[in-house]
Amino acid sequence: MNIINDPLFYFAAVPAVLLAGISKGGFAGGLGMLAVPLMALAIPAPQAASVMLPILCLMDLVGSWSYHKHWDYALLRRLIPGAVLGIVLGWLLFKRLDGWVVELFIGLLAVLFAVQRLLAIQLKDTSRLPEWLRASIWSGLSGFTSCLAHAGGPPMMVYLLPKQLDKTVLVANLTLYFALVNYLKLVPYTELGLLDARNLGTAMVLAPLAPIGVYLGIWLHNRIDEKLFYRLSYLFLLATGLRLIWQAI
Repeated sequence: MNIINDPLFYFAAVPAVLLAGISKGGFAGGLGMLAVPLMALAIPAPQAASVMLPILCLMDLVGSWSYHKHWDYALLRRLIPGAVLGIVLGWLLFKRLDGWVVELFIGLLAVLFAVQRLLAIQLKDTSRLPEWLRASIWSGLSGFTSCLAHAGGPPMMVYLLPKQLDKTVLVANLTLYFALVNYLKLVPYTELGLLDARNLGTAMVLAPLAPIGVYLGIWLHNRIDEKLFYRLSYLFLLATGLRLIWQAI
């Protein structure tokens, strides 16, 4: 099988996949964006994103069905059109960006998100725009950042957190939303040639960790100190983002 052979890559990829699965399965997926920056320490950022996409799709299958009783179809109908437009914009820009630009973009996203969460800065949409337009704007931004770096979580948090949804309902609908987004992203990633044999082979090697991480997250959903889990993870994300920025520069 044609796979990535660098041991440093797997040293970063194994915890990245497990943490992404735990976050997706039990903590609203906020740390799904950790995987690509961490992998990008060992391989180019676009390659890291392409290796992670099939793994995310597998996680989505496991996580979505586990929470299917809590789906809100009206909410999802508001979010998906904007997400599709964001993915298309990301697809068009992906063709025109050098690898170091993507790396810098991912690093900046990681640092900004980690700092915002560590400092407990509350980002809220206080505009008086119609609900459908607000949903479209934030889901469009989510689709765009998700296409480039699987980092669509922060815009969704800005839109959804002020709604004060039940924790389980929030996790359930974010899981299904990103399942739809990630499967849509298979089209541009295939057209861009990112899902080649080497990247798909590497994803297959890491794939068994996907359901393990998701089920760990589901099990930990009501058992772990969520604040401690996130604080440590955000510190790790901050360090990884800074390293990526330095690497890109």
